[in-house]
Amino acid sequence: MVDKDLLSIQEARSLVRSAQKAQAEIRKLNQSQIDAVTEAIGKAAVQNAESLAKLAVEDTGFGRWEDKTQKNLLASEMLLDNIRGMKTVGILREDDVEGIWEIAKPAGVIAALIPSTNPTSTTIFKSIIAIKAGNGIVFAPHPSALNCIKATVDMIKRVLVEQGVPADLVSAMSVPTVQGTEELMKQSDLILATGGPGMVKAAYSSGKPALGVGAGNVPVYIERSADIADAVDKIMSSKTFDNGTVCASEQAILADRVITDQVKATLKAKGCLFLQGDDVIKVKAIMERPGGGMNPQIVGKDAQTVAAMAGITIPAGTRLMVYEEDGIGPEFPFSKEKLTALIGYYTVEDWRQACEYCHKLLINGGIGHTLSIHSNDRNVIREFAIEKPVSRMVVNTGSTQGAVGISTALAPSLTLGCGNEGGSSTSDNVGPEHLFNVRRVAFGKDQKAPAVAAATTTVSVNEVERITELVMKRLKEGAVI
Repeated sequence: MVDKDLLSIQEARSLVRSAQKAQAEIRKLNQSQIDAVTEAIGKAAVQNAESLAKLAVEDTGFGRWEDKTQKNLLASEMLLDNIRGMKTVGILREDDVEGIWEIAKPAGVIAALIPSTNPTSTTIFKSIIAIKAGNGIVFAPHPSALNCIKATVDMIKRVLVEQGVPADLVSAMSVPTVQGTEELMKQSDLILATGGPGMVKAAYSSGKPALGVGAGNVPVYIERSADIADAVDKIMSSKTFDNGTVCASEQAILADRVITDQVKATLKAKGCLFLQGDDVIKVKAIMERPGGGMNPQIVGKDAQTVAAMAGITIPAGTRLMVYEEDGIGPEFPFSKEKLTALIGYYTVEDWRQACEYCHKLLINGGIGHTLSIHSNDRNVIREFAIEKPVSRMVVNTGSTQGAVGISTALAPSLTLGCGNEGGSSTSDNVGPEHLFNVRRVAFGKDQKAPAVAAATTTVSVNEVERITELVMKRLKEGAVI
């Protein structure tokens, strides 16, 4: 019998060693050469965006290939548009006035943990930002997404070979196990973890530097000054995107009492069904595992599929199932993260109560991540921005598209930091700038940096003789030199 765990551990060690050798080679490349590699990967990803998206759905059963195609484009085309021109290799800055020079130092080999909800797009994204910063990268795939992640890595390897770069710069474990992933994290120089709380906790407990991102439980507040029709349109577009698999998607709607009837009517007109009676009991019964935690069987499923699993009948065209939850906490499943076509609903008296409810919802599984608000009251927006324990607050846009940088000016990213409040080492949308260290050269304040040496040219004896002959010839011809 083959011991799968030992095989996985050995594979992790081998892949890291190979990546270390490849990374040592690309350290010889300059910025323009590194950029050429990332641009080539991005081009290939755009060309294969649709086929990889379809493979991801086939592998995992999560989401919609049309939306996964858009995520693949975000991870390649949009990302490169954003980081093009960013200095990440060699000398970043020479400030002779202040006497500070800055030099980029790559992290080395990155261990990248990939979730099943966004497998191909996250693989593309992490590969590009890792190489942009001069690193090698080894992926620990989620077992249910192994085929599509392997196909994505194979595509990237082909590009590397075409660019004259060692293919081992990017690789993925073919035998992913918990023990193998733990070994990968121990052997690497930096961990880039995207996934559930358990995965992120393991990354931070590995003893190696880690960038981990936590779960999202995004509240969306529709304040009385909002454009209700616009708010509902954007919430629907966001929450149904890829059947709700993005961690930044809305999980609970809060609306002021003075507008709640209008909000509900608009939601119903846009394809929402408010659950009642026995249907609520049946749906709640499939939302979580017996021991707690989200039921993976409902993740990334549309409303009709979830309804069938629950044994209820819903009208054709239903896009979301909504429930007016009674409270917030572990015993109230609609107050938790639901990466599917389910969303909670709360009526609040005013922005102050909304503030209180949002805080409780965030503590209930999404602290440090994202908050969404629809409002035209600058003072209310400011109050929420100051008080809420989140790393990003998106205003008057869909939370999914806004948080990842599609509909906002935030950096395009599929790794959203949650700050120290959420147990993360960064609150940023993670990019190449997080994957290298900066070495600083500091001159004494009473000193000046050495002047730039004058350019010199070395000329051979033969060349001197040739030039001399040419000058003498021109002089005999009467030229003035």
